[in-house]
Amino acid sequence: MAERTNQGKITFNETTFHSKTQTTAKETNNHIMKLSQFDFNLPASQVALYPHSIEHTVTNDRGEKNTFSVKRPDECRMVVVHKKSQKIDFYKTDEKGKPLKGKQFLTLLDIFNYFEENDTFIFNNTKVFPARLYGTKEKTDAKIEVFLLRELNQEMRLWDVLVEPARKIRIGNKLFFDESGALVAEVIDNTTSRGRTLRFLYDCPHDEFKRDLFAIGEAPLPRYIIDHKGKDGNPDRPVTEEDFKDFQCVFAEHEGAVTAPTTGLHFTRQMMKRIEIHGINTAFITIHIGLGNFNPIEVEDLAKHKMDSEEMHINQETCDLVNNTKKAGHRVCAIGASVVKATESSVGTDGFLKEYDGWTNKFIFPPYDFGMADCMLVNLYHPMSTMLMSTCAFGGYDIVMEAYREAVKNGYMFGCFGDVMLIMND
Repeated sequence: MAERTNQGKITFNETTFHSKTQTTAKETNNHIMKLSQFDFNLPASQVALYPHSIEHTVTNDRGEKNTFSVKRPDECRMVVVHKKSQKIDFYKTDEKGKPLKGKQFLTLLDIFNYFEENDTFIFNNTKVFPARLYGTKEKTDAKIEVFLLRELNQEMRLWDVLVEPARKIRIGNKLFFDESGALVAEVIDNTTSRGRTLRFLYDCPHDEFKRDLFAIGEAPLPRYIIDHKGKDGNPDRPVTEEDFKDFQCVFAEHEGAVTAPTTGLHFTRQMMKRIEIHGINTAFITIHIGLGNFNPIEVEDLAKHKMDSEEMHINQETCDLVNNTKKAGHRVCAIGASVVKATESSVGTDGFLKEYDGWTNKFIFPPYDFGMADCMLVNLYHPMSTMLMSTCAFGGYDIVMEAYREAVKNGYMFGCFGDVMLIMND
C-alpha cells in the first residue's frame, strides 16, 4: 500500500497500519456526523451467510480423500484497532513483532494475547425465540410472513408483530398457521405501516400455547441473509433447522430477543472454557435486542434518528464484578454493540455500573464520551448501520473506517456470521 503524504497519513508495514496523528470523530467533527459518512463499498460476496467454518481432508486406507466442513465460529478473523497509538493489527507476529511466515491473519483465538488474568468480559445473555412464522390469510390462502416482536398480554394471547405483505392484512382478518386450523390469529389493531396486534385464538394453558407457537416458528435470521440471491436472481439461502442453534449464543439464558447478540455467536463452549482457563472473568447483562438495530436510517442528520426501545436488566452481582475489575485497574471488555448500549445506559457519573431494570433507546454515534468499557469486541457491520456508528464512536471514526476499508480489501467477512474487530484503549 502506498504511503500517504498528507497530515494524519497512514503507513503500511507487514504487520500493522499506523496513523501518525491521533484523530477521532470528536476531533475532526465539531458537529453531528451525517449518515453518508458511514457508507462504504461492501461486495455481496463478503457478507457471511453461514458461521465461519474450516475444511478438513481425511485420507482413508485406500488412499481416497474426503473433504468436509466443520463450523469454527471462534476461528473467524479478527482485526485489532488500538485507539491511542492508532495502530491496526491484521497479522499474527513473532516475539520481535514480525509477521509469521505466510502472513497469517489474526483470529478470535488470539484475543487472549491482548488481555490478562482478572480482566472481565461482559456478555449479553438474552435468548432468541423463533420469531418468524408463516401463515395463510383466510379465504384467499395468501402466504403471509408474521414476525413476532413481543407478547403484550399473556391471558389474552396478544402479540405485537410485523406482517409482510402488509397491504393485504387489515383489522378483522384471520391468519391460519397450521394445516389443522387449530392455531389461528385475528388482527385487532394496526400499529405502524407493517405493524399489527394479533390475538391468537388458542384455548389452552399459556405454556402449552407458547410451546406450540414457537414450534412452528423458525430462526429469525436477518433479512439480508434469507433474501440473499444467487447469480440467477433467485433466493439461495434456505433456512435450516441448524440455523436456530447457530443463531443462539451458548450462554443464552433469558428469552426475549428477536435477533441474536451476534458477537456472542463466536464464543463456543470451548472458547468460554479458554476464558476461564486464562483467569478472565465473565459478567452477564440482559438486553432483549429488537429489529430497530436493522431498520434503515432515513435521515441524514443522525441526531434526528430515533431508536426503538429495548428491555434490559443488569443485576447487582454483575455490577459488583465489573466495578471491582475497574477499581483494581483491570480491563473491562464489552462483547458486542448491545452490551455497550446497555452499559452506557446504566453507568453512573462516577464511571461505575449501576443496577438497572427497564428500557433503553440509546443511540450511540460519534462524537460520544464513553463511561464504562475500556475495550470492545464487535462484528464487522454493514454500511450505514447503527452498530457501525457505535463502533466508530468507541474506536474513533477515522481509524475504524480505515480498518474497514482494509478489511474489505483483504477479504474479511461481514455481518452476524462474519469476522470481528477488537478495539483496545492503548
